This record gives sequence, C-alpha cells and structure tokens, in this order.
Amino acid sequence: MSASPDWLFFRSALLAWYRPERRPMPWKAHPDPYCIWLSEIILQQTRVEQGLPYYERFVEAYPTVGDLAAAEDAAVMKLWEGLGYYSRARNLLKAARYVVAQYGGEFPATYEGLLTLPGVGPYTAAAIASFAFGAQVAVLDGNVFRILARFANDATPADTGPGRKHFGALASAALGDAAAPLYNQAIMDFGALVCTPRKPACPSCPLRTHCRGYALATWPELPGKTKKMARRTRYFHYLVITDRAGNTIVQQRLEKDIWQELFQFPLIETAQAGGQVTDLVHHPDWPGWLPAGELRLEKSSPPYQQQLTHQTIEAVFHTFTWEQMPKKISGYALIKNKMFIKFAFPRVITRFLADKRLLLDLFS
Repeated sequence: MSASPDWLFFRSALLAWYRPERRPMPWKAHPDPYCIWLSEIILQQTRVEQGLPYYERFVEAYPTVGDLAAAEDAAVMKLWEGLGYYSRARNLLKAARYVVAQYGGEFPATYEGLLTLPGVGPYTAAAIASFAFGAQVAVLDGNVFRILARFANDATPADTGPGRKHFGALASAALGDAAAPLYNQAIMDFGALVCTPRKPACPSCPLRTHCRGYALATWPELPGKTKKMARRTRYFHYLVITDRAGNTIVQQRLEKDIWQELFQFPLIETAQAGGQVTDLVHHPDWPGWLPAGELRLEKSSPPYQQQLTHQTIEAVFHTFTWEQMPKKISGYALIKNKMFIKFAFPRVITRFLADKRLLLDLFS
C-alpha cells in the first residue's frame, strides 16, 4: 500500500501560491452571507465571466435578502433570463423567503443550518459557512474533486455517494488546520487557474513535485466516473401567432421539464427534424383551439440550436397571422408585442426574437 498523500505539503504549497488579486471578485471584499450565497447560486454550473454581470444586476435590484424575498417571481425569472438552470432562480426565491420567514432575515451561521435552505447543498453551505462565518469546513465541488484526485492519483468515482464521502474525507485531510476561508478560496482559484480540466498548467504548478497524477501521467482520467449520460436531440416547432393589433400568443411552461416556469410560444415537439407546416397541423399536439384554416403562414425560420447539459434543442419558429384571434384562450396569454421584454423566455427564443430576420418588430 502506498503512503498517504502529503497533505501538509499540499496546503502549504497551495497557500503560498494563493494571491487574491489573481482572481478578483466583488463578493470577496466583505464577508456578507447574502452576497456570498447569491454569488455561489449564480455560479453553480456557470462560468464566472458569464455569471458576474448577473450577480451585479441582482445586487443592484435586490440589495438585501429581504428585498429579494419581496420580489415578484416573474421579475426574478426575467432578471435570470439567459443564465440557464432555472431551478436555481426558483430556489433563490424560496431560500430568500425562508431566511426571512424562519431566520428573521439573517442567514444561519452554521453549516448545518445553511443546509436547510432550498437549493443549498454541501458545497454551497461550506462556502458560505467558511467565507461568511469562518467555519472550519472544506469546500468540495468539481474543481476540488479534480485537484484532490490528481494529487493523490485517486481513481475513486466521484459521482457516487460513497465516492463523495471518500473525497469529503480527503478534503478535510487536505484542509487540516489551515484557516478555512483562506484555504477554500485558494483551492477554488487553483482549480480555475492552474489545475484546469483539459489543459492544466503542470509545468508551473506548485504541487507538481508531490502530485502523483502528474508523476504517473494519469491526470487526464481523474477523477474517475461511473456514469455517462447520453445526449439526446429534441425537435421543437414554435407557433408564433400574431394579429394585426399586435397581440401574440404565449404560454408558461408548467410541466416538470426543462425551462419550467419560463414562457414560450405554442409548441409542438416532433420525433425527427424537418417536416412541413402542413404536417404539424395533423400532429396530435396541434392545439385543438387553433383553426389551421384561419392562419396565414408568413415565414418559417431556419433551425436555432441551444445546448443544454444532456440535451440539444433544435427549434424552428413558424410565424403566422390570425385575423380573427379570440380575446382569450384558456391556458394561454395574449400579450402586446412591446410587453415581450417583461417575460422570461428560454435563450433559444430570445435569440429568435432578437434576430434581424424576424418579420415582426416584437420589441417596438
């Protein structure tokens, strides 16, 4: 059996490398649990470059957790628009309201207390607890899994319950008696700047002399994984139906699927790409309230694609005019074109709306 990794060297070299100015973030400047929590939720599965403008807009719109708790759901979803993984936005509101209702507007100061908040898992709870309250707990996310696995040459699958528990023990051993706020920030920056997923800076890495994954050239395969989810492609046909008065039909996605609670045009999902509008009329999902004979097709768009984690969405937009559109349709909303900016749509729809090829001026 090989000797245990030298965790004393690991944390000493890591802390000697760390410089806060290498990766400046606005939430690093002060230990406000609200700002730290907000940043961590926004940055889940999101690059810092993409998430930072959203963080700044949220702090400006809702300076405190009480302000966020009092916000309208639609306003928060609209502010989140384009960031993806919209369950985070829903949990953001739930957690803010829970903090106000259960904790009087003050975030719980313990790791265990933070875990009671909707959308807060072990990593986020550890980050808030250490950065805001100085708790001696190690963060453990994808970056940390990768760094620890490579340093220890540990191929334990990180995507299982036992694997996460195993790496939790390694993370605690690596932290040791180092100050958790400083150490956690250092290891997060190290994963972003040095021990990156595909092209790590091994030649200049301060851990290289003791890194077993580097010495054995096993780092590309680490950490180990047991699951590989297949990617699938879904084919969406959106019916963009408008009348001469400038009304357009939209609906809210309420089913438990992608983009829950976002808005869209009436949708028909087909099993294959392509197809004509005349085929859609006979599709079982064609809305029963929509008389095909009264519609005039203006244009069908080329396919728009949006990549999700395990899905590719290919969407085609069919623009129609309907002279005798009813004033009310059950389950749908008729909105003026200029009101589109108040609704949160999936990114594939916002791209279509912003496209200069669109016949209708939906933003006027």
